Amino acid sequence: MSGPDLRRAAAECAVGLVENGMRLGIGTGSTANVFVALLGERVRAGLDVIGVPTSEATRIACEAAGVRLTTLDETPELDLTIDGTDEIDEALSLIKGGGGALLREKIVAHASRRMVVIADAAKRVPMLGAFPLPIEVNRFGLGSTRGAIETALSRTGSAGALALRKGADGAPFLTDGGHLILDAHLGRIPDAPALSAALWAVPGVVEHGLFIGLATGAILARAEGDTARIERLGAV
Repeated sequence: MSGPDLRRAAAECAVGLVENGMRLGIGTGSTANVFVALLGERVRAGLDVIGVPTSEATRIACEAAGVRLTTLDETPELDLTIDGTDEIDEALSLIKGGGGALLREKIVAHASRRMVVIADAAKRVPMLGAFPLPIEVNRFGLGSTRGAIETALSRTGSAGALALRKGADGAPFLTDGGHLILDAHLGRIPDAPALSAALWAVPGVVEHGLFIGLATGAILARAEGDTARIERLGAV
């Protein structure tokens, strides 16, 4: 089975978790896009839910699918967030932000009673860090912030190269909040909680892609011949 087939299998399981009247956080990325399309089918069949999108791209997809939307100002507490991930370990710690929506994704996840991750099982790793860690930073004082991040990485045993993310046009990538992203190519993160705290201590860091203690469960799809086998982690 291909990656798209596996993403669809995981998303189909996640749509089954959605109940009438739920307040949903709706993630960003290729797997979340499949979830939005399937959710739209259920909405058109009569399901009554309301969602908070984690990016402008997800907002557009939800509107096209007919999913009713709200904001965290209007609906500050959510029942369930469904989102993808770039990496997930056995403790349900994540690296997210490959699509650049890490700030809004983390705010929405924190506002949710449950967060269920959907992904291809290839995203499951014994230790986080093979996927570059996104670090969202303010444009002001970039050079100083970058140096402080490098020091924080080194002190927590996760030294690696930092790269300013660029868009398709070669210009610096800007998040929905107008910030820059430094991608940290670390290889491995031996102590994710320590690195998280160290990054938070750096002035100029707006958010980082370590999601620790937020996911309550995961639905992972693994290929077995021509079919997908679903693996569940945590409380799903």
